[in-house]
Amino acid sequence: MTRNVPEIPPRLTDPRPVLVVGVAAWAIATVLVWSVDRWADARPICLMGMVVGLLAYLIFALQRRSARRGDKGAQKGL
Repeated sequence: MTRNVPEIPPRLTDPRPVLVVGVAAWAIATVLVWSVDRWADARPICLMGMVVGLLAYLIFALQRRSARRGDKGAQKGL
């Protein structure tokens, strides 16, 4: 017997809040390590964390734009 599984609410599947919080956390960490000279070794790590977060958001935004336009290879449900 097949059971009907309820769909996950859209507010729980939206990646935007996670991306925004992640990039904001890396931005705060970057400001913190730039203000304390003792943590100079962590500066490149924090900068790359921000870059990866912004790159993830860029990919998400491009996929979302493609999905809204109805492109053939775009992800569904964005």
